[in-house]
Amino acid sequence: MNPLLPIVILLFFIQASVLGGTFQPRFKNQTTAPEVTSKSILRVNSTNQVYDLGSPWQKKPPTGRRGLGVLVGDGSILVTADLVANSNFIELELPANAKKSTATIQHIDYESNLALLRATDPEFLAGMIPLKLAEKISIGDSATVLQFEPNGEIARTTGRISSISIAPYPLENVGLLVFKISMPLQQRDGSFTLPAVHGGRLVGLLMRYDSRNQTADIIPMPIISRFLASTTQPDFKGFPRLGVSFAPLRDPQLRRFIGLTEPGGIYVTKVTPKSSAASAGLREGDVILAVNGLPLDQDGNYEDADYGRILFSHITGTLTPAGGKVVLKILRSGKIEEVPVAMKPLDRSSVVSPSFLSDAAPPYFILGGMVFVELSRPYLQEWGAEWTKNAPQRLVNYDAFQDELPADRGKIVVLAQILPTPDTIGYENIENVVIKELNGRPVKSIADLAEAAKHPVEGFQKIKLEEDPTWLFLDAASIEANRTQLMEHYELPATERLNPATSGQP
Repeated sequence: MNPLLPIVILLFFIQASVLGGTFQPRFKNQTTAPEVTSKSILRVNSTNQVYDLGSPWQKKPPTGRRGLGVLVGDGSILVTADLVANSNFIELELPANAKKSTATIQHIDYESNLALLRATDPEFLAGMIPLKLAEKISIGDSATVLQFEPNGEIARTTGRISSISIAPYPLENVGLLVFKISMPLQQRDGSFTLPAVHGGRLVGLLMRYDSRNQTADIIPMPIISRFLASTTQPDFKGFPRLGVSFAPLRDPQLRRFIGLTEPGGIYVTKVTPKSSAASAGLREGDVILAVNGLPLDQDGNYEDADYGRILFSHITGTLTPAGGKVVLKILRSGKIEEVPVAMKPLDRSSVVSPSFLSDAAPPYFILGGMVFVELSRPYLQEWGAEWTKNAPQRLVNYDAFQDELPADRGKIVVLAQILPTPDTIGYENIENVVIKELNGRPVKSIADLAEAAKHPVEGFQKIKLEEDPTWLFLDAASIEANRTQLMEHYELPATERLNPATSGQP
């Protein structure tokens, strides 16, 4: 071979590139699809105001959030629920001409962290183009996150899908599918909702960004697709959950003890009452070997046709809609069985400490200056980012281990604070203690507390706590005589709100 031939070929390609030739190196999934333009995305400005859960009759000062919304069809604008949670006012803005319109929440789901908005002016979105969802994404594919510059121009940051897994969503106890993108993302105009696209289609919405590791977590199109499908269901109450806790089966001694000869499987350690699993008769000690014929490994993963090895909750929580069924292959008492399970969302009526209170006015009851509330994770989060360390540990433990409480435990009613009044002299330093009884009646909700307060014992409100000082006493007649003064002095609109009330956007 002519020794100069490789050099000639190289010079040819360099010349073709310089002269505008057609040679272009191609990488995995490089696409020539049209870029997403400002005709498919727009700014969303939300004014949000949350309740002060320590003083639940009032709200904290309003704050503003800004993000980008994606038009997904039929005049609907997709954003994250985080962006518009507890909103008082939502404004849409077209970046090209700064035209604005107000908007309302059409549908919202806090578990999947997604919401649909609709402009109040039906002509506001005229000429805009809905964005379709990407059909398939794999690890290694490119994804571009879109932002707006202050002048309305689109800024594009491209990265690669580095992992696909089941990971926590903002509610912490919810694990759903997440795409992780590696990219150096800069802060620009709008941060709470940013779309990620590939090939001119929507891959997902940015949920959080780790600037140190330069990785973005994306709510991906399978979750968005399931969410959009749910908007046609008037009784939608969230993504379905199986309702089991499990342990990996890597211990060979345990596998021998339960007579497990198959290579995979997970050990059920707890079944949540009233859950899908409980209704199907699943028990503690069962071994789940397969879901819908797909075998599980010792950690609960299966081989997904699209995403490779991933946790089985992707089948039960995303691929299967509420009302659908899955079939579990289990080992019970040495015998293999198949158990059909009708999938349903979490029964929130039995939740001891709710993980969110968005768009609802929290219940409270004030008795002679004593402020009582129901325990919730947002209440604990009033102690800041380190709430698991800084909040009262008895309350933190109730929240963390609520699944282990008796099924009839009810809500945890907390004496949150003492408003100084003539009736509370001597009790000023008591706060964040759990109420066990009032006037000899068990307290399992704020409504229980209010009802018990109607029945004083020998002229006194007799309060029993779970911890020292155990007993508190208030003069019932004095409380009634001082009620008007209490309300005026602390500017209380009312001394009770017994049931959570919807507020803000529908």
